[in-house]
Amino acid sequence: MDSNLSILHNNYKNKCVETLVAMAVYGGDKVEWVEQAIDSILNQTYRDFVFVIVIDGEITVKMMNKLKDKAFSDHRVVLAQNATKPGLASCMNKAAEWGLSLSPAYFVRMDADDISIPNRLARQISYLRKHAYISVLGSALTEINEHGNKVGARVMPSSHKQIVSILPRRCSLNHPTVVIRYTVFEQGYRYDSNLMNTQDYFLWVTLASNGFVFRNLKDRLLNFRRVNNFYKRRGFSKSLNEFRARFNAMFKLKKLTPYNAAYACGVLTLRLMPGKVVKLAYKLDRHLLDRFGKH
Repeated sequence: MDSNLSILHNNYKNKCVETLVAMAVYGGDKVEWVEQAIDSILNQTYRDFVFVIVIDGEITVKMMNKLKDKAFSDHRVVLAQNATKPGLASCMNKAAEWGLSLSPAYFVRMDADDISIPNRLARQISYLRKHAYISVLGSALTEINEHGNKVGARVMPSSHKQIVSILPRRCSLNHPTVVIRYTVFEQGYRYDSNLMNTQDYFLWVTLASNGFVFRNLKDRLLNFRRVNNFYKRRGFSKSLNEFRARFNAMFKLKKLTPYNAAYACGVLTLRLMPGKVVKLAYKLDRHLLDRFGKH
């Protein structure tokens, strides 16, 4: 295990577990949202999991106390901390590597400002048990604002063929909803820890090009927090990484076409435009994606 990852609290006594849930927490996260995210996992109808929370960098005393309260009140919560602040990809990789000794079958993504609905894990784990050929399973989600009110939805294409056909143009899985079969990590695949964003996109392309099978459920199993600055988040660095990811997908999946290349250039241009324009484009994208997902 990476020496930069320190285990702050681990009262999990079982020698094996079926599922590992991983979440990263940062200094800028809101305590109340983090608490809601944690509770939404601990209150799942499905119970056979260990919940690894990785603290990435410095956090407030209030946040640390809240995390410790959760860890002391539920033996399934494991608290870990990075000595540095390497980012989400490194946090997920380290959590996955830490869990290898427990021989889990599934790795569940969770974000610190989202809310999993109570049967999320039961639905996804049950589906993966019945479909052994699927390695990555996502779901639809409901978008909520900072007050918890519904403001939209995001339903992705369901079949492997649809998911892969779209990958050169967009990331076709909702990353916070994803469950990954642990054999992916056992075979040596990881998030690219050199990337501070778009890590999931690059991973999906790598897995798709190596024959792993994807699926998205139509069920909305997660409430995704879409706050006021959502449309302003993508700076030049993230926009450029998305651009690189699209061309990476085109080359690896052998889908370098004039249409896909033009799409990548168009999105890069759009990302750098004012927030109002991005917001309008986002709404159009949701509409087109919903139409695609129904076919």
